[in-house]
Amino acid sequence: MRECLPQDLHIIHGIIEDAAAMYQGFVPHDCLHQPYMPLEELEREMTRMTFFGWEEGGLVGIMGFQPVTDVTLIRHAYVRRAWQRRGIGSRLLNHLKDLCTTERLLVGTWASAFWAINFYQKHGFHLLANKDELLAAYWEVPRRQVESSVVLGISLVPHQ
Repeated sequence: MRECLPQDLHIIHGIIEDAAAMYQGFVPHDCLHQPYMPLEELEREMTRMTFFGWEEGGLVGIMGFQPVTDVTLIRHAYVRRAWQRRGIGSRLLNHLKDLCTTERLLVGTWASAFWAINFYQKHGFHLLANKDELLAAYWEVPRRQVESSVVLGISLVPHQ
């Protein structure tokens, strides 16, 4: 596990594009783009949050960590498809839980991405009813994405 660096941009982008292929047929067609996340968007995101990565002969999984006012967000959590179901996402998530200095950790995902929702629920997160309010307060996402998303959260004892 390590903090990702600006020079990891292209590797992180490759991980996101590989893992996001799973959304095909689940996410509304008007929300899927090619590439899923343009390189310029990822570059901007990397200035707003810290990415951590799991290495197995190179980066194979990443997860972004973004404190925002009174909460911390998990952002852009992806593991290459060939490396999924090996505990990499769990190790990344547990690491970020340990780093959290706020009482609430939130994550947004597509409402139809049942595998992601199940993953977070397995780790103690709960679906939150006020997702529209949370998405407006802590994320910058288009209205269509808000309509197609859920927010999960967990309360933590913050680390100082």
